[in-house]
Amino acid sequence: MFEGVLPAIITPFKRNPAMGLDLPGLERNIGFLLSRGIHGIVPCGSTGESATLTFEEHEKVIEVTVDKINGRIPVLAGTGSNNTAEAVRLTKAAKDIGADGVLAISPYYNKPNRSGLIKHYTKLADLDIPVIMYNVPGRTGQNLEPDLIAELAQHPNIVGVKEASGNIGQISRIIEETQDEDFMVISGDDGITLPILALGGAGVISVAANVDPARMVAMYDAVKAGDYQKALVLHYAMSPLFRSMFIDTNPIPVKKAVELIGFAGGPVRLPLDELDAKKTEQLKKVLATIPSKGLLKAKPAAKPAKKPAAVKKVVKKAASPKKTAIRSSRR
Repeated sequence: MFEGVLPAIITPFKRNPAMGLDLPGLERNIGFLLSRGIHGIVPCGSTGESATLTFEEHEKVIEVTVDKINGRIPVLAGTGSNNTAEAVRLTKAAKDIGADGVLAISPYYNKPNRSGLIKHYTKLADLDIPVIMYNVPGRTGQNLEPDLIAELAQHPNIVGVKEASGNIGQISRIIEETQDEDFMVISGDDGITLPILALGGAGVISVAANVDPARMVAMYDAVKAGDYQKALVLHYAMSPLFRSMFIDTNPIPVKKAVELIGFAGGPVRLPLDELDAKKTEQLKKVLATIPSKGLLKAKPAAKPAKKPAAVKKVVKKAASPKKTAIRSSRR
């Protein structure tokens, strides 16, 4: 269900003292992404500044996303927390709103032990909604080990993991150890999506796809079609964009980038701060390299395959181109 390119969408805010939700802007952004043939969408993840959304805002963003998508592609709602009760509340809300599944970050700061992690994810999965685990040690301070992921994959509602450890060897082992389960490994890092697809990964939950969804979809479709040379060319063409999304803390650069290409962004909420002038100029230069045809309406992508085939060796060198208080504990 969650294969292909799934943008982890930003949450646009109004440029006023309250920094309220820009819901018309959110709908416009989603419409742009739909027109480029994305395969799914992820509201209220780290890129969506979920850590600074109230419960009410969090649920409203999911609701608007579900309504705008209207069943055309899957909605995978971020509902993770380092507080299991809070994650349960958000997951129940996402299910009631109509999300197709939830993305749940590994609990951060607490550094739970193995049995605690198993109980945490089991509680969410027992709510009878598909759960994608999210392993991002750079934010959580703790790695989900392959054997733990393989154990959790045996739960019928734990259907995948978003892998952002950056460790290709680990990602390969997770795919290897879950081959007998109905389980998918999804890239959480645009820059290594191609090798993850080559190993049998199912897709990517993407930051860069907020800005350049058409080429991200084209790269995935090239792998699906067995055109690995084209996929490699696209990978290197987009690599400067991938890097530019992390010239400052995510989602500071991508939010500025979305605004620069004419869509709704708005400010980031504290403790994040705006991209400085020097980095903004650097970002503008990268955005100028995105093909103008990416701004034209694209045909919806074909339904993605569940498991892309292993990539053949490429011999030619690729061409260059509720609570009302904001909770700071949640990501």
